[in-house]
Amino acid sequence: MAVDHSDPAAPVISVGGDLAFTTSGPLRAEVDRVLVERPPVLVLDFAGLHFIDSTGLSVIVHAWREGQQVGTAVRLRSTPRFLDTILDMTGVTGLLARPLPAARTGPAAADLPGRAASA
Repeated sequence: MAVDHSDPAAPVISVGGDLAFTTSGPLRAEVDRVLVERPPVLVLDFAGLHFIDSTGLSVIVHAWREGQQVGTAVRLRSTPRFLDTILDMTGVTGLLARPLPAARTGPAAADLPGRAASA
């Protein structure tokens, strides 16, 4: 795994080899490190991917979910055909196509009805 920060607005994490139970932890940790910076886009490049299991797939979903929280769009690049098939069959393709939530310009979430304000 390598991270390219040459474009701070769209860092690229390159994933190669097998993305499975024993190897997905470092990718998840790297995704979390990159998302702390809140880039507009995070690119996951799968050009060197040979295999992915459900744990690896969960890292992609984790990246999307955490990106939604911080306003970062997650884009996949150079996905092998087998990964495209898995993403389509599991519905992850549709998930990744969802737009980022609109930025909240109104009251803070704690001030909305039904939410307790912290003291």
